[in-house]
Amino acid sequence: MTTHTIRIGNGPCSWGSLEFAGLEGQAIGYAQMLDELAATGYVGTELGDWGYLPTDPDVLTQELTRRGLALVGAFVPVALKHPVAHDDGEARVLRVARLLAAVHERARFEVPPFLVLADENGTVPVRTQNAGRVQPEWGLSEVEWSVFAAGANRIAEAVKREAGLRTVFHHHCAGYVETPDEIARLLALTDPALLGLVFDTGHYTFGSGRYDGASVLQGLDRFADRVWYVHLKDCSATVAQRSRGQGWDYFQAVRQGVFCELGRGVVDFPAVRDWLQRRGYAGWALVEQDVLPGLGTPRESAQRNRDYLRSLGL
Repeated sequence: MTTHTIRIGNGPCSWGSLEFAGLEGQAIGYAQMLDELAATGYVGTELGDWGYLPTDPDVLTQELTRRGLALVGAFVPVALKHPVAHDDGEARVLRVARLLAAVHERARFEVPPFLVLADENGTVPVRTQNAGRVQPEWGLSEVEWSVFAAGANRIAEAVKREAGLRTVFHHHCAGYVETPDEIARLLALTDPALLGLVFDTGHYTFGSGRYDGASVLQGLDRFADRVWYVHLKDCSATVAQRSRGQGWDYFQAVRQGVFCELGRGVVDFPAVRDWLQRRGYAGWALVEQDVLPGLGTPRESAQRNRDYLRSLGL
């Protein structure tokens, strides 16, 4: 069944522009990235790291519109556990949010872009070393949860007030919001009118520690009312189990291909499609394929992922 309401995008991370210093990809200029993204059948992109795409709103609007692309959102990490990080985090978020809003004002996208807020993933040793297998004792304390959630609420409110945009939180392995229960805790402590969830199928699978394919559907059901945006990412059970067995950290797991191409892992994407359609989801589904040196060629991988989604009617 074909749907005309779920829009399929991709982003700079699929061309090797990753937010982690430990996961440098091949250097591909933004013009080539946008050309290849459009040529492989995607209709939207995220912003990527600040400065990768043009930060002048007129230039960025021109670059996107001449390729028929929408700006879907932008990922901004903030170390929300630490109160001293909130001021700087809000300032960095608002710089990005104002750019998103300015481009949207010029291009008038059908769906306004999201500010994608996240923890400063990959910076806490115990969480990074044990991604995919974290234990409750390595999580936030009651006080830290209160600080974390207050920072998320504050930033989401500022984005709404200053830029008129909505904020979604990205649960992510190697951060403090990785497991299903950690996602639930954050959502319980934050304002549902201000903060939604970008549900990432690959991070949810790896972070849940369950590789039977059913965990994603259970997560979508559990958090249905807060899912405003979706990232499509697959997870290799073989690599995830090796990571668990050999004690790999997050970066090693990614380098070994824990997030494989769509349809090659355990995520049940036909069931995800059906879930979204039953819910009447009319937003973006963004492919994220962390193509690092040795894992393939970005354009070819993007094309295979797009062809796979088309085979599902997306």
